[in-house]
Amino acid sequence: MNAKQAAGYKAAEWVQEGMLVGLGTGSTAYYVIERIGQRVAEGLKIQAIATSKASEELAEKYRIPLIKAADVSKLDLAIDGADEVDPALALIKGGGGALLREKLVAINSDKFIVIADPGKLVPHLGAFKLPIEIVPFCYDWTLVQLKSRYNIEFQMRTRDGGLYVTDNGNYIVDASFGVIKDPGALDTELKQLTGVVDHGLFVNIADVVVIGHEDGTTEIIEKP
Repeated sequence: MNAKQAAGYKAAEWVQEGMLVGLGTGSTAYYVIERIGQRVAEGLKIQAIATSKASEELAEKYRIPLIKAADVSKLDLAIDGADEVDPALALIKGGGGALLREKLVAINSDKFIVIADPGKLVPHLGAFKLPIEIVPFCYDWTLVQLKSRYNIEFQMRTRDGGLYVTDNGNYIVDASFGVIKDPGALDTELKQLTGVVDHGLFVNIADVVVIGHEDGTTEIIEKP
């Protein structure tokens, strides 16, 4: 069992009978879905919302019953990975491109559990480039706003020789902010830029972080 699997399998223990569960996206969230799928095969009855097409396909593979957001008002629990986690449990997410759906699911859950390996724990956010989801229409103007306000380096995310397109039909900018001293302030500022749909800063959203280790052990970090 590797670190990601250890974290994913441990977090799956929070899932209980009858729950409405948000399924994250990415290489660590894969193991959560795998383990939940095993428990469903053993008789666990839950319903879930997936945060990406990839996670939806994986859930269907494991026969985890999926529902639409319109069918429920809130989720009991969401479990997802992170690219960086600071001591206050602020996160950078979005390396897998599903940040908007992940945030929607996380903030509409009674509990949000983050799963990660020890390398994701950082003293300050910002070494990992911050994903920013922007609308395709006049996206060059949105880039001008980002450059003029922050004077940062950034790259449009690409895939297969073209611009990366999210499941929502938007583009992603990966921005190098360096050390983010005040994630809450940057969170608010970026959301105010016209053309920005959302970004990968998750501030005051995570409740628990499960850290998996290569020896199969796990560490639980509660929100300060």
